[in-house]
Amino acid sequence: MKTKLFPVIFLVVASFLLGACGASVEEPHPAGPVHWTYEGEEGPEHWGEIDPAYAVCGTGTSQSPIDISTPNEQDLANIAFHYQPSEVNILNNGHTVQVNYEAGSYIELNGVRYDVAQFHYHAPSEHTLNGEVFPAELHIVHQSTDATLAVIGILLKEGAENNAYQPFINNLPAEKTDAKDAAVKIHAMDLLPNVQTTFRYSGSLTTPPCTESVNWLVMTTPVELSSAQLSALDALFEDNNRPVQELNDRPLFEDSTP
Repeated sequence: MKTKLFPVIFLVVASFLLGACGASVEEPHPAGPVHWTYEGEEGPEHWGEIDPAYAVCGTGTSQSPIDISTPNEQDLANIAFHYQPSEVNILNNGHTVQVNYEAGSYIELNGVRYDVAQFHYHAPSEHTLNGEVFPAELHIVHQSTDATLAVIGILLKEGAENNAYQPFINNLPAEKTDAKDAAVKIHAMDLLPNVQTTFRYSGSLTTPPCTESVNWLVMTTPVELSSAQLSALDALFEDNNRPVQELNDRPLFEDSTP
């Protein structure tokens, strides 16, 4: 990373950040972005074929999401959350609704700081738990100073109405839009479950270009949303979730202590 290639590498990786797991910035091409979808000839089974930049979607061995089953339990280092309430910009990028977060909120993990960039959702969930699919999943995307990504996944299930999610749900753009000031504050800390242990593994972005070496931190405890809240998320896109990928030889851990 100390070679002259560093600025180029950093810009290429950073260009994927806001689109991690729910791309809002697609890889630029001379003739415009390559179109991809969640179904048909441009769907997940063909992402690796529709453009050379997306090849790892088909050839990668550390892809996400996965089915979380039989993890190895360990007493892992806790995530230190340093989230603050934020004024937010919200956009519909045609694949998900994304909330861009103000600078200053971050997590610390194993001595590394990862700054919050954005959060977005998929419905139904991308990760599954022992084969169980959840109605939706929230992804909070973070980046370190060396452009490494860490994504917190929160499985969402039906239950009581969740007031913390309502400002987001109240401002879901029904059509594709640029980022707009939603004139609301959201506190990412309130989006988390009370028990903040996680499943952890090394994976990838869940949308093209499917870049690997993403640190995944999936909360072991799902968060409840009401039926009406989940319906609002489900109504905008038809199954904007990538199917689960093979774990292969990757280690999968479950933090055993809060």
